[in-house]
Amino acid sequence: MKVAGFTFIRNAILYDYPVREAILSVLPLCDQFVVVVGKSDDDTLQYIRSIQSPKIKIIESVWDDTMRKGGRVLALETDKAYRAIDEDMDWCFYIQGDEILHEKYLDTVRNAMLNWKDDPKVDGLLFRYRHFYGSYDYVATSSSWYKNEVRVIRKNPAFYSYRDAQGFRKGDDEKLRVKAINAEIYHYGWVKHPVHQQAKQKSFQKLWHDDTEAQSRIVPGDHFDYSGIDKLEKFTGTHPAVMAERIQAANWTFDHDISKNRSGIKERFKSFLLKYLGWDVSYRNYREV
Repeated sequence: MKVAGFTFIRNAILYDYPVREAILSVLPLCDQFVVVVGKSDDDTLQYIRSIQSPKIKIIESVWDDTMRKGGRVLALETDKAYRAIDEDMDWCFYIQGDEILHEKYLDTVRNAMLNWKDDPKVDGLLFRYRHFYGSYDYVATSSSWYKNEVRVIRKNPAFYSYRDAQGFRKGDDEKLRVKAINAEIYHYGWVKHPVHQQAKQKSFQKLWHDDTEAQSRIVPGDHFDYSGIDKLEKFTGTHPAVMAERIQAANWTFDHDISKNRSGIKERFKSFLLKYLGWDVSYRNYREV
């Protein structure tokens, strides 16, 4: 079995992305790892080059900022990485620059890839998600956060990144057929110093909207306000080992009173459907088989 990893990144240092940790977290599973590095306003390219592994293949890229509506440029960069993977790979592990695979799941993922490698009915593997928010001590729990996503797919010319690079489709907009596995992706996109988080938000609004609308969506200030969150839970588990240095270096504080968690009408209705009728009405960008 041959496995490739792939990702894309731009301005990793400026916006404090744990992309080095993301790559290292899945590298033990991979025979090759493709990183598409966009032209940046910082030393992202050298930062990626500093990862000492012969598995890593770096491709320099210039983002097409005319394709920013709906985050489309993110999918285009993902496709650049996917297309650069060697054709003889059986599986391709997609990891975004703020996502980490805990080392406790390495064997689970490897075994699942082996188990379904020769089954043509399985296009990919589905992971649960754990979204950290504000600090490394809290996880977001409302239904507005996606619960699952496809992160391992076959090497297939018919596959492509969908919309804003959240998932994948094949052929004429067909959802992938996937197997859910007992493994989680730890998402740290909302855990940064408030200065870095605010800078990231200002930049990312421009990847979905034109300048006028992007500006209207940005709350003024130099520090991101984490207090607007609705529901959080205290995290009691362990973080991936690759995150240890970053967590130790955290230099801001965030605290949340769980007793003041709140749920809107939509959230309460979806919870009712799931609890009493067993209906999970969450959006699914895939088909479980």
